[in-house]
Amino acid sequence: MLDEPTKTALLKLARDAVEAAVRGKRPPSPDPSLTILMEKRGAFVTLKKHGDLRGCIGYPEPVKLLSEALLDSAASAALNDPRFPPVRPEELPDLHLEVSVLTKPEPLAAEDVEVGKHGLIVQRGFSRGLLLPQVATEWGWDRETFLEHTCRKAGLPKDAWRKGAEILAFSAEVFGEEEGAGGSGESR
Repeated sequence: MLDEPTKTALLKLARDAVEAAVRGKRPPSPDPSLTILMEKRGAFVTLKKHGDLRGCIGYPEPVKLLSEALLDSAASAALNDPRFPPVRPEELPDLHLEVSVLTKPEPLAAEDVEVGKHGLIVQRGFSRGLLLPQVATEWGWDRETFLEHTCRKAGLPKDAWRKGAEILAFSAEVFGEEEGAGGSGESR
């Protein structure tokens, strides 16, 4: 579990990275005293504007140091999410940031998936889809619906999880700025 000062520092780093990317400036330098930033971890940065998704990009696998994964994810969520146009500078005050720090994905049987605890990756061949753990709870999905939507995200039939697609699960520590914090970096 991350303590509140660490969560606040990670949110500030993500916020500073989003603002730098949107304004065409150099990314911020991570605080070297935060040892977690030197661990290889998966991470996602989610941007919401007035409660609606505005961007979400990340690394599901621990292939980079958390500092690099967080900086890359924040900038990419703002500028490179193919579902949205790049964030404009005037939108920055309206953005609410959420950071998800992930555990390593591991194979899991469908019947062992726990909504609210697990994030999912469903894959078969070159198709792969991922949904963070908070997605299922935000939408009120049960286990089967969560699996179906993850299959759809992979571009697979919704029942692919029953027909040989591999299911990987991970957990995530998810924290975000206070609503209306105006980018102060306070965690919730």
